[in-house]
Amino acid sequence: MAQHQSAKKRIRRNERRRVINHARISRIRTFVKKVETAIASGDKDAAQAAFKSAQPEMQRGVSNGVLHKNTVARKLSRLSARIKAISA
Repeated sequence: MAQHQSAKKRIRRNERRRVINHARISRIRTFVKKVETAIASGDKDAAQAAFKSAQPEMQRGVSNGVLHKNTVARKLSRLSARIKAISA
């Protein structure tokens, strides 16, 4: 158990940040899941609309420091490739 006041404060702060970050990641996952369900249904218009709403949410995760920028770039690229492949 932490003895120093600064270590106790750090434990409290880490717990608050963990809750906030978990909520942000959960929100991003929900947006991505909407895109994936639209892709699975084969509806290209719905998939593109869901992708347009998911894209800024994922970028916000990068700016908040929840996700790495390359991770988000990779996921966006793969999602857009899957959307593009629907009509083909």
